[in-house]
Amino acid sequence: MFLKAAFLVSRPSAETDLDLMQRVAADDQGAIEELYERFGSLVYRMAYQAMPTRAEAEDVVQEVFVRLWRTAGRYDPKRAALVTWVMLISRRHMVDRLRRFRSRIKAGALEDDWSAAADTQSPQTALEFDERFVTIMDRIEKLPELQKTVVKRAYLNGQTLKQIGIELGVPLGTIKSALSRALVRLRERAVGEELS
Repeated sequence: MFLKAAFLVSRPSAETDLDLMQRVAADDQGAIEELYERFGSLVYRMAYQAMPTRAEAEDVVQEVFVRLWRTAGRYDPKRAALVTWVMLISRRHMVDRLRRFRSRIKAGALEDDWSAAADTQSPQTALEFDERFVTIMDRIEKLPELQKTVVKRAYLNGQTLKQIGIELGVPLGTIKSALSRALVRLRERAVGEELS
């Protein structure tokens, strides 16, 4: 019971996320710093995997947060969780940047599969990817609290299960079992949706 209550207190609500983005839209410096503190490492990890150099990954992070600041007033918690919205904007920005970058160099100079896929991706394919991503994030949001927290921290924040256990004050075995159960539930929901 205490564990569940701790998760509920630490997890930002849709109202909190909306308030944060409204403050960001109003140029509240503290809100901008809070947004970066919450999502900076996630955006950096995505950029580092997609960009050819560390310097470009760092540039992308700065550009993404400028874009988040400029579009903060458009955030709607009814359409997507804040983490989903941040990741979609990040992904779109990286795809755009990779397309511009690749148009200036010879085809095949980048070895990264993701950047190559971004170069050949049609607007229709990009839209389908975005829709699938939102669907997956919606499924994650419906998981029980501990399972959802572990999946997000492991797959979106890139933390190890040991790190998650230490930060949450939960035994490693419990973390492993929560992740295992979450993955089974996500697979079952995906199969169920395909059959219906």
